[in-house]
This record gives sequence, structure tokens and C-alpha cells, in this order.
Amino acid sequence: MVDASNNLRKVIRLLIFSALTASTAVVAAGPPKEMGGWELGSPYNKLYNAVELDSFRGEVVKVMEAVPMAGMLPAVVLQVKESEGETVDVHVCPSWYIEPGSVGLKRGDKVKIRGVWAEIDGRDVFMASKIKRGDYFVLKVRLTKDGTPFWTMSPEQLAKEKQDKDD
Repeated sequence: MVDASNNLRKVIRLLIFSALTASTAVVAAGPPKEMGGWELGSPYNKLYNAVELDSFRGEVVKVMEAVPMAGMLPAVVLQVKESEGETVDVHVCPSWYIEPGSVGLKRGDKVKIRGVWAEIDGRDVFMASKIKRGDYFVLKVRLTKDGTPFWTMSPEQLAKEKQDKDD
């Protein structure tokens, strides 16, 4: 019985070590060499005008992947139904930064989203900086003060911003 208990402990330690090693490898990999249109000064990111910061509430209808502008790598996009009944495409971040299945949101979630409106190919979209669900879940992907995308920051800047609750 003692051997089985020791073996179980060894297996659990190995699984924990493997999970930590795998997650460290993913974080260490960082963004791709070519950001695929998601760079700080890209035409897409220039659409984020922090002076026009806005927010709205709604319900998540769909979490998906879509290409925001021709030639870009895919984005995580939320389709959110506003209180007035209109469905809005909310651009969250590149899918290489956070995968759609890992974004922490799902159909039916009630959310409050901060960001800016932009027009892309004749359609209004909302470029998110912060998404809140309930009292405890917050997904921050840009600085609200100037729109700097988290995926363009150094690991040190990113760690500081993720701790800052006021942004």
C-alpha cells in the first residue's frame, strides 16, 4: 500500500513538473517573429484612438477566430449582443497571443467591454482594451490610456501592467 502511495505521489509530481515546463515554454516562445499586421505601428493598431474610449455591456453570442484586415494573422473575435439588440464584432487580440478557446469567455457570458470603435472595410467593429465578466474576471489586452497592445510589450512591462488594477 505504501508503494502505491509513493508511486502516486511521483506521478503527480511528474505531471505538475510537466505542466509547469510546458506553460513556461509557451510563455517563453512569445510572439511570432513576424507579428502579421499586429505590430505597434501597423495600420490596424493605428485605428485604436484612445481619445475616443468607449464602453458597452452585452452578452457573448460567439467566440471565434477571424482576420481583421487583409494580410493579417487571425484575431480572437467576440460577437456580443448589445442591450439594444445589435450584435457587435469585438476584436480582442491576435490568436497567437491568446487562443479563442483560452480567452476565458463563452456564449451567454454577460460582459462589459472598454475600447474604441473603428471602421474596417465599411463595418463598425469594437477594438477591446478590457473585458469584464462579473466581479472577478478581467481580461486586459491594451492600455486604456493610449491603446498600447499588451502583445507588443516586453515581459517586464507586461508583468507590471497585468498587476495594475487601475488601467
